[in-house]
Amino acid sequence: MQGIGDWASHRAQLSGDKVAFVSGDRSWTYREFDDRTNRLANQLRDRLGIRRGDRIAAVIPTSVDCLEILFAAAKLGAIFTPINVRLAAPEIGYVLADLGADLLFVHAAFTQAREAVNEPGVCVREIIALGDEYDALLSTADPTPVTSMTDRHDVAVIMYTSGTTGRPKGAMITHENLRANAAAVVSAFGLRSCDVTVTALPMFHIGGLGLYTLPFIYMGGRNVIMPSFDPVAVLDAVVAERATQLLLVPTMWQAIMDVPDLESYDLSSLECALTSGAPAPASVLDFLARSGIPFREGFGMTECSPSVALLDSEYVREKAGSIGRPLFGIETRLVDELDRDVPVGTVGELLVRADNVFAGYWMRPDETARALRDGWFHTGDMGFSDEEGFLTLVDRKKDMLISGGENVYSREVELAISRMPEIRDVAVVGAAHEKWGETPVAFVVLKEGESATADEVIAFTRQRLAGFKTPTRVEFIETLPTTATGKIQKNALRDRLLGGSH
Repeated sequence: MQGIGDWASHRAQLSGDKVAFVSGDRSWTYREFDDRTNRLANQLRDRLGIRRGDRIAAVIPTSVDCLEILFAAAKLGAIFTPINVRLAAPEIGYVLADLGADLLFVHAAFTQAREAVNEPGVCVREIIALGDEYDALLSTADPTPVTSMTDRHDVAVIMYTSGTTGRPKGAMITHENLRANAAAVVSAFGLRSCDVTVTALPMFHIGGLGLYTLPFIYMGGRNVIMPSFDPVAVLDAVVAERATQLLLVPTMWQAIMDVPDLESYDLSSLECALTSGAPAPASVLDFLARSGIPFREGFGMTECSPSVALLDSEYVREKAGSIGRPLFGIETRLVDELDRDVPVGTVGELLVRADNVFAGYWMRPDETARALRDGWFHTGDMGFSDEEGFLTLVDRKKDMLISGGENVYSREVELAISRMPEIRDVAVVGAAHEKWGETPVAFVVLKEGESATADEVIAFTRQRLAGFKTPTRVEFIETLPTTATGKIQKNALRDRLLGGSH
């Protein structure tokens, strides 16, 4: 197999009558999925003129349609880009123009997508609407199987980074990257063809696509696909389908915990609960420990398709705060500013080398050259390892602040503050200070019904950290600004400080 488009035909041969996907009251077997991707590929090529290397974008919900478009494009050697449905028209227009998209799939709910084609630089040739138009496209199509001519090193997906700072960049993810990631995930989790998962993360994020959706297709499992996240709907799906694997980001786990009659749901089928996208707060760890569900924390990046490291169940408490150890086949290093390895326990930049590491940033050779040096991906994450090889991240390189000449890592401060019982969530950023250059500022979300003062938060932190790491200011807010995948937008918090908003 050269490309992921071949996965559909191979699964049809090996698992044709097995249910691959469930969404609402409808299900698709692997044979039906392959037939639909063949039909769509024939229409894309013969009617719409899509050729190898063309770019196909989509502003659509998480759905089987999204996977059909991806696999049909893959069979033709075209490149698929799912776009964040929460973006405004100018933001979508920026992605379409940067990508040079040839074709756009849209859903009626996202009217801003049609407006986006009028933005400067957009050159979309045709727009296909999901629903009747999409269904007609497939129903009138030639069902002849399409043999993929893709090379495994061709780009399969361009996934735009979540844009927590500046403009998003398109990470070029190859067919081989996706295969290597799927193999690493299947191995790390011991996934079986009898496993069932519920996909609640959006597929415009690499976590929603690379964990667990594509690995489940790779090994022939069943995937229950949710068009959007609703905690009750997710719980209902886990119970109805007897799901064995469930991935949610921490904010989603918090929403699950807040379901009023949570104890009435039988979650005994779950063999693994996974969180990724952001560090899990203590409240989530406590909930999962009480529920008896084996729990793991994963760490990944868009540029790694996304898998990098995993903290297994037996270490979640003992190694709290760690991202775990690299998955099988993935190499990591921690280096100083001159790319020299640092000793155990010393903070350095995390580097990754593996077959799932991306090919570079679309149309950005200079940024690609900075990120991929000497065969290693320079992640921009700062961390250290212990004697057993467990990695702990302390900050993004660009988020580290220097106070009075001392390095302050926001993650360390956040972990200390999060131990305060009244606090639900916290994020720390640096603010300019006349004397110290920078000092930490904490944005705090309190648990419902709880109260605390800024002085109490500062005193609590001072008992656990050095004075220069202790926040000089605490801002209480209702929710932290996040991307669609639960990552905290620290640039928005810095803007809030500069704007003086309270």
